[in-house]
Amino acid sequence: MSEMKLTLKETFFRGIWKENPVAYQVLGICSALAVTVQMKTAIVMGIALTVVTGMSNLIISMLRKKIPSTIRIIVELTVIASLVIVIDQVLQAFLYDISKQLSVFVGLIITNCIVLGRAEAFALANDPLPSLLDGLGNGLGYGLILVAVAFVRELLGAGKIVGFSVIPQSWMDAGYSHMGLMVLAPGAFFIIGLLVWLKNSLPGASREEKTAQ
Repeated sequence: MSEMKLTLKETFFRGIWKENPVAYQVLGICSALAVTVQMKTAIVMGIALTVVTGMSNLIISMLRKKIPSTIRIIVELTVIASLVIVIDQVLQAFLYDISKQLSVFVGLIITNCIVLGRAEAFALANDPLPSLLDGLGNGLGYGLILVAVAFVRELLGAGKIVGFSVIPQSWMDAGYSHMGLMVLAPGAFFIIGLLVWLKNSLPGASREEKTAQ
């Protein structure tokens, strides 16, 4: 099915599940490793990228007929960078502690291949509304994987969920210990690999999805 023939619903939901940018297209892995030690940072990062992807798709789609092809990448990066600066300033103003934990990774949204990829592959060829939905869907799909990975890493690595301890002290007294691997990058790799395997093993996965990985 071509992108031009997709309904608005299909355009939105395919980025969340069928063509998830992390689990299907294997994009945005670097930030998925770096910001998923805690669920709080993963949630904020997912929201930030969703806003940037949706708004950049919308703006680029609105400007697509006026952007010279020779400088389209420069224009796209300018739009994306402007949005990232706004997001970064908002985080510093209202969520300063989380902003410090995310460090440079908010700024690196500018170079995230999911954002630029959707602008190039979809926004430049489609109307504003479908482009907005495509950006939001892919951003939410990315955020969904981040939160899932962070949930497992924080639970097994620190015994917490969103910063709250959930492992009873009696377990600790009985010899339970946290998995140090989960707070390291290889732990995130293992979890992402399991999520990709799980997604492509479910009944809804098509033959093309199973062979694409």
